[in-house]
Amino acid sequence: MLTIYGMADSGNCYKVKLAAEQLRIPYRWVEVNSAKGETRTPAFLARNANGKVPTLGLEDGTFLPESNAILNYLAEGTPLLPAERLARARVLQWMFFEQYSHEPYIAVARYILRYLPPDTPRRADLPRLHERGYQALGVMEQHLAREPYFAAGRYTIADIALYAYTHCAADGGFDLGRLPAVQRWLDRVRGEPGHVPLG
Repeated sequence: MLTIYGMADSGNCYKVKLAAEQLRIPYRWVEVNSAKGETRTPAFLARNANGKVPTLGLEDGTFLPESNAILNYLAEGTPLLPAERLARARVLQWMFFEQYSHEPYIAVARYILRYLPPDTPRRADLPRLHERGYQALGVMEQHLAREPYFAAGRYTIADIALYAYTHCAADGGFDLGRLPAVQRWLDRVRGEPGHVPLG
């Protein structure tokens, strides 16, 4: 059985849990609290030298880190990852977008407001994070005004990757009310079979 080392409130870990649930892949969840230093122990660093969750424990005793790499691994050979060359590249396009243009702003703003004290100096970063986060959400809005999902005309791991932190973006101070196409997409994702909530 696969083992997911993750933190329940992490969007990156949620991606992996959601995909495993929707693909009906049996797994064991091991809660690892990075905020308490549990990803910096020698035992955990032996699984992932980068000291981050999620990390997937494979049945042969090896480990695979990085949420989007794990999504690709889990979805291989399933409808969540198209076999056709361009459609698969489109999935990867949006997953790279998520990690480079979306997550560093939307997830970090959420972290500052959800986990750090109100007097943290990191709050000074919020205007820049909001500006860049809204830019990413604007790109998504434009695409979703034309298409129901991000790639291949159907629900894929690109949607899972982007849903994870978009659906809770309000935690980071983002107003999704100004993004009607994104809101409709969030509703479609919530309606997918096997959907489970964050946490």
